[in-house]
Amino acid sequence: MNQSTPITTGAHHVGLTVSRLEESACFFINVLGWSEVRRDSEYPAIFVTDGVLMVTLWEAKSNSPVFFNRKENIGLHHLALSVGSFEDLDTIHNKVSAAGLKVEFPPELLRDGPVKHMMCYEPSGIRIEFICIPR
Repeated sequence: MNQSTPITTGAHHVGLTVSRLEESACFFINVLGWSEVRRDSEYPAIFVTDGVLMVTLWEAKSNSPVFFNRKENIGLHHLALSVGSFEDLDTIHNKVSAAGLKVEFPPELLRDGPVKHMMCYEPSGIRIEFICIPR
Protein backbone atom coordinates (compact mmCIF):
# COMPACT_ATOMS: atom_id res chain seq x y z
CA MET A 1 0.00 0.00 0.00
CA ASN A 2 1.40 3.39 -1.01
CA GLN A 3 1.62 5.93 1.83
CA SER A 4 2.44 8.90 -0.38
CA THR A 5 1.34 12.46 0.22
CA PRO A 6 -2.20 13.07 -1.07
CA ILE A 7 -2.37 14.77 -4.44
CA THR A 8 -5.44 16.83 -3.42
CA THR A 9 -5.56 19.68 -0.91
CA GLY A 10 -9.17 19.74 0.29
CA ALA A 11 -12.55 20.62 -1.16
CA HIS A 12 -12.90 23.60 -3.50
CA HIS A 13 -16.68 23.45 -3.84
CA VAL A 14 -19.69 21.21 -3.51
CA GLY A 15 -22.46 21.22 -6.12
CA LEU A 16 -26.01 20.58 -4.93
CA THR A 17 -29.13 20.26 -7.07
CA VAL A 18 -31.99 21.94 -5.23
CA SER A 19 -35.73 22.17 -5.80
CA ARG A 20 -36.08 25.65 -4.26
CA LEU A 21 -33.13 27.66 -5.58
CA GLU A 22 -33.86 31.06 -4.03
CA GLU A 23 -34.91 29.60 -0.67
CA SER A 24 -31.84 27.36 -0.53
CA ALA A 25 -29.57 30.32 -1.34
CA CYS A 26 -31.29 32.36 1.39
CA PHE A 27 -30.59 29.56 3.88
CA PHE A 28 -26.85 29.85 3.26
CA ILE A 29 -26.86 33.66 3.02
CA ASN A 30 -29.40 34.73 5.67
CA VAL A 31 -29.21 31.89 8.19
CA LEU A 32 -25.50 31.06 7.94
CA GLY A 33 -24.10 34.46 6.92
CA TRP A 34 -22.51 33.25 3.68
CA SER A 35 -21.94 35.52 0.67
CA GLU A 36 -23.31 35.19 -2.82
CA VAL A 37 -20.46 34.83 -5.31
CA ARG A 38 -22.50 35.01 -8.49
CA ARG A 39 -25.57 33.81 -10.35
CA ASP A 40 -25.92 32.06 -13.67
CA SER A 41 -29.43 32.41 -15.07
CA GLU A 42 -28.73 29.92 -17.87
CA TYR A 43 -28.17 26.97 -15.47
CA PRO A 44 -29.92 28.42 -13.32
CA ALA A 45 -27.47 28.41 -10.42
CA ILE A 46 -26.42 30.49 -7.43
CA PHE A 47 -22.90 30.22 -6.04
CA VAL A 48 -22.39 30.93 -2.31
CA THR A 49 -19.35 30.84 -0.02
CA ASP A 50 -18.32 31.06 3.61
CA GLY A 51 -14.88 32.27 2.52
CA VAL A 52 -13.38 28.78 2.60
CA LEU A 53 -15.87 26.51 0.83
CA MET A 54 -18.06 27.38 -2.13
CA VAL A 55 -21.41 25.67 -2.66
CA THR A 56 -22.98 25.72 -6.10
CA LEU A 57 -26.77 25.47 -5.97
CA TRP A 58 -28.31 24.22 -9.22
CA GLU A 59 -32.03 24.41 -9.74
CA ALA A 60 -33.70 21.07 -10.52
CA LYS A 61 -35.61 21.04 -13.79
CA SER A 62 -38.35 18.76 -12.48
CA ASN A 63 -41.38 20.14 -10.67
CA SER A 64 -41.59 16.78 -8.91
CA PRO A 65 -38.11 16.22 -7.48
CA VAL A 66 -37.09 12.84 -6.15
CA PHE A 67 -35.83 13.36 -2.60
CA PHE A 68 -32.80 11.50 -1.32
CA ASN A 69 -33.38 8.55 0.97
CA ARG A 70 -30.18 7.95 2.94
CA LYS A 71 -30.86 4.22 3.27
CA GLU A 72 -31.75 3.54 -0.37
CA ASN A 73 -30.00 6.04 -2.66
CA ILE A 74 -26.42 6.39 -3.78
CA GLY A 75 -25.24 9.97 -3.42
CA LEU A 76 -24.80 12.72 -0.89
CA HIS A 77 -25.83 11.49 2.55
CA HIS A 78 -25.34 14.93 4.11
CA LEU A 79 -23.10 17.96 3.99
CA ALA A 80 -21.14 18.56 7.23
CA LEU A 81 -19.99 22.10 7.98
CA SER A 82 -17.55 23.08 10.73
CA VAL A 83 -18.66 25.57 13.38
CA GLY A 84 -16.23 27.55 15.56
CA SER A 85 -17.92 27.32 18.96
CA PHE A 86 -20.77 25.73 20.89
CA GLU A 87 -22.37 29.18 21.02
CA ASP A 88 -22.28 29.36 17.20
CA LEU A 89 -23.89 25.92 17.07
CA ASP A 90 -26.68 27.13 19.36
CA THR A 91 -27.11 30.27 17.22
CA ILE A 92 -27.49 28.16 14.07
CA HIS A 93 -30.04 25.95 15.82
CA ASN A 94 -32.04 29.02 16.88
CA LYS A 95 -31.93 30.55 13.39
CA VAL A 96 -32.90 27.28 11.68
CA SER A 97 -35.78 26.80 14.13
CA ALA A 98 -36.93 30.42 13.72
CA ALA A 99 -36.90 29.98 9.94
CA GLY A 100 -39.31 27.05 10.33
CA LEU A 101 -36.86 24.53 8.87
CA LYS A 102 -36.83 20.91 9.96
CA VAL A 103 -34.31 20.08 12.68
CA GLU A 104 -33.46 16.37 12.77
CA PHE A 105 -31.78 16.79 16.15
CA PRO A 106 -30.65 19.86 18.14
CA PRO A 107 -27.07 20.42 19.33
CA GLU A 108 -25.89 17.38 21.24
CA LEU A 109 -22.70 15.54 22.13
CA LEU A 110 -21.33 13.28 19.42
CA ARG A 111 -20.98 9.95 21.20
CA ASP A 112 -19.29 10.80 24.54
CA GLY A 113 -18.06 14.25 23.44
CA PRO A 114 -16.41 16.67 23.61
CA VAL A 115 -17.54 17.22 20.00
CA LYS A 116 -21.09 18.55 19.55
CA HIS A 117 -23.21 18.50 16.40
CA MET A 118 -26.72 19.02 15.07
CA MET A 119 -28.55 18.01 11.90
CA CYS A 120 -31.19 19.91 9.94
CA TYR A 121 -32.62 20.20 6.44
CA GLU A 122 -32.18 23.21 4.18
CA PRO A 123 -35.28 24.38 2.25
CA SER A 124 -34.84 21.88 -0.61
CA GLY A 125 -34.56 18.95 1.81
CA ILE A 126 -30.78 18.38 1.81
CA ARG A 127 -29.44 17.23 5.18
CA ILE A 128 -26.89 19.61 6.67
CA GLU A 129 -24.83 18.72 9.73
CA PHE A 130 -23.08 21.37 11.79
CA ILE A 131 -20.20 20.09 13.89
CA CYS A 132 -18.06 21.82 16.52
CA ILE A 133 -14.75 20.39 17.71
CA PRO A 134 -13.66 22.41 20.77
CA ARG A 135 -10.09 23.64 20.66
